[in-house]
Amino acid sequence: MSVIKMLWDPRVLGLSTLLFLGLGVGAAWGTWRNVCSDCPSIAQIQTFEPQQASKLYSHDGRLLAELGVERRTPVSINALPEYVSQAFVAVEDKRFYDHHGIDPRGFARAVVGVLTGQSRVQGGGSTITQQLARNMFETRVGSERRVIWRTVIRKLKELQVAFNLERAYTKDQILEAYMNEINYGHGWWGIQTAARNYFAKNAADLNPAEAALLAAIPNRPEFYSPLRSQENAESRRRLVLRRMVDQGVIPGEDFERYANAPLPTERAFQGGSLAPYFEEWVRIILQDRFGSQLYTAGLNVYTTLDVPMQRAAEKSMQEGWAGIEARAGFRHMTYAAYQDSLAAGVVLPDSTGYVEGLFVALDPWTGSVRAMIGGRDFGLSKFNRATQALRQAGSGFKPFVYTAAIGSRIPPTYVVLDGPYVTMQADGTEWRPRNYDGRFEGPMTIRTGLMKSQNLIAIKLAQEIGLESVAQTARRMGIRSEIERFPSTAIGAVEVRPLELAEAYSTFANQGTKVRPFPILRVEDAQGRILWDPQPERTEVLDPLVARVMISMLQSVVEAGTGYNAIRVAAGLSREVVAGGKTGTTNDGTDIWFTGFTPNLLATVWFGMDRPQQIWPNATGAGAPAPVWGNFMRRVYYGDPDALDQELREPTLPIPEPWEIPDALATRLVDRTTGKLASQWCPQEDQMLEMFLPGTEPTEYCDTDDFGLFRVPTN
Repeated sequence: MSVIKMLWDPRVLGLSTLLFLGLGVGAAWGTWRNVCSDCPSIAQIQTFEPQQASKLYSHDGRLLAELGVERRTPVSINALPEYVSQAFVAVEDKRFYDHHGIDPRGFARAVVGVLTGQSRVQGGGSTITQQLARNMFETRVGSERRVIWRTVIRKLKELQVAFNLERAYTKDQILEAYMNEINYGHGWWGIQTAARNYFAKNAADLNPAEAALLAAIPNRPEFYSPLRSQENAESRRRLVLRRMVDQGVIPGEDFERYANAPLPTERAFQGGSLAPYFEEWVRIILQDRFGSQLYTAGLNVYTTLDVPMQRAAEKSMQEGWAGIEARAGFRHMTYAAYQDSLAAGVVLPDSTGYVEGLFVALDPWTGSVRAMIGGRDFGLSKFNRATQALRQAGSGFKPFVYTAAIGSRIPPTYVVLDGPYVTMQADGTEWRPRNYDGRFEGPMTIRTGLMKSQNLIAIKLAQEIGLESVAQTARRMGIRSEIERFPSTAIGAVEVRPLELAEAYSTFANQGTKVRPFPILRVEDAQGRILWDPQPERTEVLDPLVARVMISMLQSVVEAGTGYNAIRVAAGLSREVVAGGKTGTTNDGTDIWFTGFTPNLLATVWFGMDRPQQIWPNATGAGAPAPVWGNFMRRVYYGDPDALDQELREPTLPIPEPWEIPDALATRLVDRTTGKLASQWCPQEDQMLEMFLPGTEPTEYCDTDDFGLFRVPTN
């Protein structure tokens, strides 16, 4: 009993109380000092660099796409109208400029809310400084199991980091960091990225209504995004605008005008949608070189893409696909039907059932890829047919046969018999090739054989000069896929990658120098320092005189051969635009091509099914790819008067001057039928000026009925 009386003695009670208070204060101080042992130091805060998405730009600086874990573009607070930053202060922390990291009244409300269960775990009451601390360092706040204890510890850590922020930064620096850090949902981070995606404008150009919306969304991005709920977004924006009026940020008479401004209903900036196959190709190249830095370091990548050319290519290809699907004999599922089946939940085969296609255009001098379409729908198939597909080249391979022949000093006037050819194959069977129309036309010059794309002329010419010579010529010019030494190789029974075919044809456009297609001009870091400046890969692979003769022969294809009706007539490409090229058709009609070039632009077009099968009966390169090529070139050189976009109504490139004829080449007036020198005894309408390597010119005059047909002199 005496012990109990002693404990109740006022002096003992006083000492005990002081002791326990001291222990409590000491424990609290120790907890405060140690709770943030894993928080960033002030130095770490000062050197913090947010993750930034890398940006892809067109060759003239237009933003195409962003690549990053967090799509973010920092912006300086000094570049923004004052009402933009003050909108965030109005709704999130109206005493922001008065406190030192914590708002006592707001913090007290948050503590009561946590203790009573009336607040979310990440609940309100946080200042802008505290929110910045949470956004920047919330992965460091620990993983305690009990919810209330975890919240208390997190708040203590958040407070210490907030105090450190207030000591390390000015108020404007904190607010700027906050606006660049906040999450807007949809994978968009920071006010600049949000402004681009919601309004297709920079944050510096926001009006007060737009600023209010962007201040409203971060509180609960999934709930307040206007792309998900117009009602929620409008209600929250009105709240922000009302507070902006109350705090003198905007005049009260402007409230209704801004509150009734329309809200965005869909993403305004469709980054990545203009040229998705091109952008993915660029991404793969960059990832191989820069690794994860590509997604976090805010690189600025200037590509070779030309936006008007890409749009011209898209429009021309859409016309091509529509034309194919409307053809008599087309029996495959249409693209529209395929989409309807998907929408209806019908299970379809993995490989697309509709006709596919590709398009690639490049500057033949630098190799800069100006436009690329790797397929019909990137969302349905990310396989890039322009860079990854291996397809039979068909007649598009024949120019390599003729190039090897010209390089062997066989002149364009050399005559070959277009007649039957039989050879034994490895399996013991006979191979009897025929021309596309099944007819033989007798003797003709190799210029005419290329112009008409006669199979037997190419086969016999390849046999004469040797398949090894043909294969080596194609290899030097850029064909890296396997080239088998079979007679059928001469007419394109060899699989090639379309981009390689474009590279090889650049040798013609450049008069002997091939150039490697490439999509990147330069890569800069976030501060504008150049990290990579790739240069054009140009290699002289042909004698310029040989190349110039081949240009002339390929011009014949466009001016009088298999490409004429499609390009000069159907597409309406003026003869003012000098061009050469070659149609490509496989015997079974599974692959159809056109690759053509002018002195300053080259393009390859292909159509086919992903699982090779006949596209339509008697499908040809002249039937669909050549018109697409012609329409594209017409739009590039003359503009598109029917385009809705004013920019597309204007020409993209100047009409180039024709290729010069080197002085070293010999020119002679010849008879196009016999290949001999022209004379009065042969029809004048058959006369043409032909080019020859020195020493290969004909010496005989056309003066007899060489091919067994009597021709009346034209006097």
